[in-house]
Amino acid sequence: MTAPGLIVAAPRSGGGKTTLTLALLAALNRRGIVVQAAKVGPDYIDPSFHAAATGRPSFNLDSWAMPPSLIDALVAEHAAHADLLVIEGAMGLFDGVPAPPLRTGASADLAARLGLPVLLVIDVAGQSQSAAAVVRGFASHQRDVRIGGVVLNRVGSERHVRLVAEAIAALDIPVLGAIPRDASLALPERHLGLVQATEHANLAARLEHLADMAEHHLDIDAIKQLAVPPHRSAARLDAPVPAPGGRIALAQDDAFSFVYPHVLDGWRRAGAQIVPFSPLADAAPSDDCDSCWLPGGYPELHAEALAAADRFRAGVTGFAATRPVHGECGGYMVLGESLEDAHGVSHRMLGLLGHATSFAHRKLHLGYRQARLLSDSPLGKPGTLLRGHEFHYAALTSPGQDEPLAELADSQGARLGVAGGRRGNVTGTFFHAIAKI
Repeated sequence: MTAPGLIVAAPRSGGGKTTLTLALLAALNRRGIVVQAAKVGPDYIDPSFHAAATGRPSFNLDSWAMPPSLIDALVAEHAAHADLLVIEGAMGLFDGVPAPPLRTGASADLAARLGLPVLLVIDVAGQSQSAAAVVRGFASHQRDVRIGGVVLNRVGSERHVRLVAEAIAALDIPVLGAIPRDASLALPERHLGLVQATEHANLAARLEHLADMAEHHLDIDAIKQLAVPPHRSAARLDAPVPAPGGRIALAQDDAFSFVYPHVLDGWRRAGAQIVPFSPLADAAPSDDCDSCWLPGGYPELHAEALAAADRFRAGVTGFAATRPVHGECGGYMVLGESLEDAHGVSHRMLGLLGHATSFAHRKLHLGYRQARLLSDSPLGKPGTLLRGHEFHYAALTSPGQDEPLAELADSQGARLGVAGGRRGNVTGTFFHAIAKI
């Protein structure tokens, strides 16, 4: 049986998608409905909140970085074991990159490909009847994308709701909720997005508060009735990124948390075992593993603790003498010689690659990337093509002298030069891999 689904989207970033999604997920879960969440685009943080609200791992869907067959297979697999599929969009509904149809990375691509209705949340602060023009534009912009219902966000009063809802009623699109202006609904943020779910001591209470809001201000039953089974083909679900070994030591804690569930699931399907360890607890990778993976995260917030983690340092150094070690983004930063924190203090890192990084002078590096591997690595053989992204504020202060790992291009194929490094068994790059192509 395939669960019906819908996509929560908005006209822009910051419009209320995550608040609405988490409120829905928490309320549905509290009602005993098995709800499966997903997130559009390259995002590590929102899915962790989805998992907290549903008790089930969330997963990512990306129409630019993932082959269509992978999208179909992921949806088919996850929707087969739930009562309802709720996909949280990214940015504005139609925001993506210039690319062929249905491969732009926009939430609208998935709505069209999967045939799922969109629940559009609109921030109506500072407007009333004009909101209907926004809804009309979104409803008519792309023929194969259907706006199934609207939720109003940041309403000021019952009169405000009535004025907006009466204007939208002429479009024959139902208004299925109105979220009041309430600062207590917001989750705290930092430089890469929301503060991670694992760092909230009161996350359960926050989710209960959101569920209460949903019960009072959303027509949850009508929202459920919007959902329809996704269109999909019978696609084989292969590993999107090659498994780097049979037993993979994976760094996992508040400094190393950015790893995609579909990548780990692919490794497991390939027969690999994942063996987690915590660098912040000064743990070393298990010696019975045959590769070590340091994912992205927030090492810049924990640089002092990582510099003092002697068992971690010795363990990874010894491991790298005979077996592959790979670092993505934050993991790449820790593999270098040093990391300068936001206060300008330099901390010694593992020194297994020759570069140095700094978080003191922040500059946003953001965008899709296509990588062609130049060196053999846990990501694949030379010549392997991968799609993924970069999202970091840290910068290289010294590139080092290591052999480059990959040649990068942006979403439109413009060359960005070589990136990352390789020294012996150690490789790393700021690039996050999503899927091979």
